[in-house]
Amino acid sequence: MTAATVVSGLLAVEVPYWAASIIKVGVVALVIPTAALVLGYVFLMKMMSFMQSRLGPMEAGPYGTLQLLADGLKFLQKEDIFPAKADRTVFALAPLVVLISTFLIYVVIPTGPDAVVAQLDVGIFYALAVSSLSVVGILMAGWASANKYALMGGLRAAGQLIAYELPLVLAVMGVVIQAGTLDLQKIVTTQATGEIFGWDGIGNPFILTQFAGFFIFLVAVQAELTQPPFDMPVAESEIVGGYQVEYTGFRFLFFFMGEFGTAFAFAALASVLFLGGWALPWGDLGHWGFNIAGPAIMLVKVLAVSALIFWFRFTYPRLREDQLQRLAWKFLIPLSLVNIVVTGIFKVVL
Repeated sequence: MTAATVVSGLLAVEVPYWAASIIKVGVVALVIPTAALVLGYVFLMKMMSFMQSRLGPMEAGPYGTLQLLADGLKFLQKEDIFPAKADRTVFALAPLVVLISTFLIYVVIPTGPDAVVAQLDVGIFYALAVSSLSVVGILMAGWASANKYALMGGLRAAGQLIAYELPLVLAVMGVVIQAGTLDLQKIVTTQATGEIFGWDGIGNPFILTQFAGFFIFLVAVQAELTQPPFDMPVAESEIVGGYQVEYTGFRFLFFFMGEFGTAFAFAALASVLFLGGWALPWGDLGHWGFNIAGPAIMLVKVLAVSALIFWFRFTYPRLREDQLQRLAWKFLIPLSLVNIVVTGIFKVVL
């Protein structure tokens, strides 16, 4: 009996709906902390250290690989403090809202022909919609903390996220027009089965035709993550940590996991939209083997996109609020509209 026969037999086993749902929820729940650990270690600790000519953490585990686990255990041991004048219910729920927003993005990200929690016809619309829910949690945290610095950080975050949601959505519109679908799985297959001037050697990854959209998407993602140079909502030098200033212990850990889990999710969306996702431009895309190889292919592309995100984070200084708004409204949005018009013209002509 060959390995292919065994795998085919396992895939053919019918799993009850409730069991399948539990498995899918469990997988996504494990992906978020794993993603936070991977990005935090590879980029926040090691890549930044090398860029600054130092080693980074080296003591906890081989080459410092267990440092983030040690930090996580430290946060779990810390006291869960509520400010005296805080709204305890809203204050407690705010980190969960942010983390749930991250959780919901992963539901539609495909990593193989069958390796997706839910394949929706409006997958990209759903992903962008649920990613916007994080601003609700941030506003809850800023208001419920009963702290002026936290409130200021929450208001900054709300204004920033609202301003950069528009270029984020408009950047994706060029891909949607070119692919003719909102389904993330179909966007992947369109790129893998496409051709460039009649040549199908690398398919037709949309980064070649939507490089402007890819650039806009990455800048908007940087702002959505409130990472430098767009970290005004959590600026320690101005507002002492912003909306996170009153949080301790595992609730602060939730914010950390939400930030890095969302960074991983946006990098995965970028790899699906612009780099062909889990697919390769050769072979049978419906073959069961892509359910195994697909996640590895996706991981390589996600790490490549994440390297760009964190490279920007470590390179550029913080913008002023007026510069942030000017960049969104006077540069990114007009550029994204031009990209949509050009894409539409080529779609009709070609």
